[in-house]
Amino acid sequence: MLKEIAELTSGAVLITGNGKRIARIYLNAWGREGRRILAEYLPFQVEGDVYIGPPFESDDFDVYLIVNPLSRSKAEKEELKKWLASHGDKLVLLYEHKYVRDSITRYGIREFIDYLIAYKRETVGFERVDVARLEDGKIVESKTYIRRY
Repeated sequence: MLKEIAELTSGAVLITGNGKRIARIYLNAWGREGRRILAEYLPFQVEGDVYIGPPFESDDFDVYLIVNPLSRSKAEKEELKKWLASHGDKLVLLYEHKYVRDSITRYGIREFIDYLIAYKRETVGFERVDVARLEDGKIVESKTYIRRY
């Protein structure tokens, strides 16, 4: 399922739990394909050209990076939902620092998310990545990946 996400041409992907490495991999892959990327700001390094600016003011990019969408005020969340509804033909990577997995169903933004990647670093020497595909705000398919370090 992780490879499916790398091959997306449109849709919204939410990465939670501070999964910087996963987000970096996707942005680098999409950038290598020649897609233009606009980010609010970069919480990690990315290879290639990434433009920094407000994503709600531009429609000229193929990929958008929006940071901490779940930690915003109610008004900002409403603006984000409207923006996501009108940009369904674009590829949007939503990067959230806090960990959210099954509780995504409590957020109104769930209606606009196609994939949820929940990253968690466990204390016993492994990382866990839960990937879920959502349709109409409900989880329809999920898979868990575990990596020891």
